[in-house]
Formats: sequence, C-alpha cells, structure tokens
Amino acid sequence: MKLRALPVLAGAAVLALGLAACSGSAEATGSGAEETSSASGFAVDENTLVFGVVPDSVDTETNYQPLMDYIAEISGKTVEYHESTDYAALIEAAVAGKVDVASFSGFTYVTATNNGATLTPISSIVTEEGQEPGYFSQAIVPADSDIESIEDFAGKKVCFVDPSSTSGYLFPSYNLLEAGIDPTADITPVFAGKHDVSVQKVGEGVECEVGFAEDSEVEKSDAVKVIDETMVPGAPLVYSSTLPDDVSQALIDGLAEITIDDIIAAGIDSADTDSFRSVFYATKPVDDAYYDLIRDICEETEAEQCQG
Repeated sequence: MKLRALPVLAGAAVLALGLAACSGSAEATGSGAEETSSASGFAVDENTLVFGVVPDSVDTETNYQPLMDYIAEISGKTVEYHESTDYAALIEAAVAGKVDVASFSGFTYVTATNNGATLTPISSIVTEEGQEPGYFSQAIVPADSDIESIEDFAGKKVCFVDPSSTSGYLFPSYNLLEAGIDPTADITPVFAGKHDVSVQKVGEGVECEVGFAEDSEVEKSDAVKVIDETMVPGAPLVYSSTLPDDVSQALIDGLAEITIDDIIAAGIDSADTDSFRSVFYATKPVDDAYYDLIRDICEETEAEQCQG
C-alpha cells in the first residue's frame, strides 16, 4: 500500500495554497523595500536575522532563546524570533525567503527544498554527551491500554502531529504501511498540531486512542506508554543560502560543532540553566546527504507532502 491515494489533508492543503501564493508573489512586482531585502540576501535587512521555528510545544520560544542570543553574538545581528503557526507555514516562509536561520524537522527541510527553498543544513542538536544526531518517533498508547503493537492500530483514532512532521507523521505513516495498515483508509487520522498535544490526547484516550510523537515529549508524560519506536535523522539547523558569504561562514563556524559550555563562554548566561540543558548539549555537523533516508521513505510512501 502507498500514500498515493491520500486525501488532501488540512495541513497539506494549507501548504499547497501557501506555496501557490508564494509562486504568485514571486512573479509579481514587489515593493521597493522587498526588492532591496531580497537583493541583499536577507529576509528583512542586513542588520537582522530572522530565526524560524515551529512551536512543537508550549516552551518552544523559551527553549530557543539562549541559542538565538548566541546567534546574535556570533553574527553581530539582531535575531528576530519567527514562530510559524504550523509546519506548512514555516515551509511557506522558507520558500518565500522570509527566514534566514531556522530549526527544521528533517521532513520539513526536505519538503521546503523540494518546493524551492534555498537552505543549507549546518548541524543537528544533541541533548546528551556522546549522543549522535537523531531521535525517536514513538508509537504510544494510554498507560493502561492492552495494545501491544502497531498492528493493533487498525480501526483506531490515531493521533499524528502534522502532515509535514518527520517523527509525527512521515515515519509513523511508513511504519503503519509496513504493518499492513493504510494510514488513511484503515484508521481515523487526527492531527494534534504539536508533539505535546499528541501525547496529551493519547493519554486522555478520547479524541485519540493511540498515536505518535517524538521521544522528548513522550518522556514527560506518565499517561502514555511506548509500544514501538523508530530512530529518525536529527532535526537540522539551517541557514538561507542567499545570505552573504561572511554571514553564512559566521553561522557555519559558530553552529557546526559547539557545546553548551561554548555558548556560556560566549557570554550567554541564559544558557546556564536546567531548562536549556534539558534541550541542548551540543551540535554535530550534518549535510544534505544525511537526509537521504527521508527522501527514500518519501519515495516508498509516495507521501503527497514530499512532492515539489
């Protein structure tokens, strides 16, 4: 079974409309300010770097603030926080050249570049010493459930995160197909929007009987248990390939392989907290080829969101 017959899901529809709007805007004549910004290679202006993220949890901005402060330090620019409403909106912003630096999921990165975004991956964040880039997409059920395998998800209301989420949709869809379950015809898909919300809904067992989310959010809850998991490529920190060479090099030098101690040593006192240490230990370099596994799974599933 393939995902070729996927109906146009809400998130995918938003993405398609957004990308069509971007295409139309690119052909239209923009304002002088927009043309100047585009010509300079910056999303806004030469004094600003726009940092784009998807709000995966309620703590997203707080978690990223020390990293944004560090990017401001190494680049000499003001860093502006850009929180997209969902994955499709961040992809749209990247395609339109409205972000300079971003934290993407692997699937979002592949989808964005397939649709024309000019992005270069720098590194992936790891949260513990000795860890390599990568994290787990986990299949979860209520803590008191007797469900023991993904095969038992057939006929259930299944929580995904977002149609463009790596660990919250692409890998789960692939795993469902491997288990003989069509992720649209054999289940009732529910899109929670965020990983923590997916965990919450599965734990409540009302809107979703089972579901998927990334491990960092699952481990915070005692209302669910993990019945399966798959390692996925680490989420990349990326920069816009249109940035001037000196700015690009500063980002590469500063973000490719650093530790939390390096960030603190750079004068970012906000990094020296338990909350930041829980989400950041170091970065490890990654390149475009690192995400070929995601491209392979896109090919296997023929997921609509993979297409350019």
